[in-house]
Amino acid sequence: MLVCDTDTPTILTIRRPDDFHTHFRDDEMLKVVAPYTARQFSRAIVMPNLRPPVRNADDAIAYRKRIMSALPNYPGFEPLMTLYLTDDTTSEMIHEAHASGLVKACKLYPAGATTNSSNGVTSVEKITEALHAMQEVGMVLCVHGESTEDGIEIFDREERFVRQTLPILLQRFPTLKIVLEHVTTAEAVEVVKSTPGNRLAATITAHHLLYSVSSIFEGGKIRPAMFCLPILKRETHRQALLRAIAEDTDGKFFAGTDSAPHRQSAKFCPAGCAGIFSAHAAIELYAEAFEQAAVLHKLEAFVSESGARFYGLPLNKRSIKLVKSRQAVPSKISVPGSDPIVPLRAGEYVQWMVTEAP
Repeated sequence: MLVCDTDTPTILTIRRPDDFHTHFRDDEMLKVVAPYTARQFSRAIVMPNLRPPVRNADDAIAYRKRIMSALPNYPGFEPLMTLYLTDDTTSEMIHEAHASGLVKACKLYPAGATTNSSNGVTSVEKITEALHAMQEVGMVLCVHGESTEDGIEIFDREERFVRQTLPILLQRFPTLKIVLEHVTTAEAVEVVKSTPGNRLAATITAHHLLYSVSSIFEGGKIRPAMFCLPILKRETHRQALLRAIAEDTDGKFFAGTDSAPHRQSAKFCPAGCAGIFSAHAAIELYAEAFEQAAVLHKLEAFVSESGARFYGLPLNKRSIKLVKSRQAVPSKISVPGSDPIVPLRAGEYVQWMVTEAP
């Protein structure tokens, strides 16, 4: 379906994409941020780290209803629900979630790894029963791949996880499909590429493709808006991510924005929350990254095809059009009854614009 207007395109028409990792939160925040995703994407894997988290089928069904209530103008959008794995998740909970037909994955947060992960998993042994059930029914495991052991520096947490914990999951559960979420390092890329078959894949965010760790400290000041987990890495790792999208021929890497909204007061403070809100310009930012890597012709597979195939979903039939046109990003996004969200590129520009294709 990819249509380019020239060899150096200024107009692209691609199959409508999917976001295989996003955060909607709840209440008024949900009502504000969900339409940004539904405007561009047909489907989205919605993360379950609410307060309290989405632990079972009933929680997921109730949350899905709240999401759809927040999207009256986007009835065709499909939220793909997930469960939040805890040490107490049982096989019965997995079977019930699978039977609902709405829960497509479970999320493994190592306890304390990121925002709202205090109820996460303390060891793989605690969720063995749940993982066997997931393997049995064919449910995907989404993993926040960072080790939270004491003494591991923040820049080394992903590498430690893919070296120590991920091999255990792959060995003990040989048919379990795993998505290593928001990969950030050359080591994670290599593990995904070298794992045989179609059992391990990875999402990559636009911000990890576009920025390195120096962006957090640009101009000699700390920029809270650029703080996320996994944290931005050195330029050598960013280049490894760009090579991954350029060289992928097996559909092992696909779009997952990890768009994560926070109130400004919760983000710009001494104990600021991790997370970058990018849903306002998700496809535009991916297009910039692919253009920089000189692989715009691979954008459609990354955002619209590889993830759907990994999850066993039909490809979307509708399309969207991207036009090379500079557009301003608002400095703030208002949230009723609260202080605003500061989006990625606040007060700056993105280089592409999404429009509906005819």
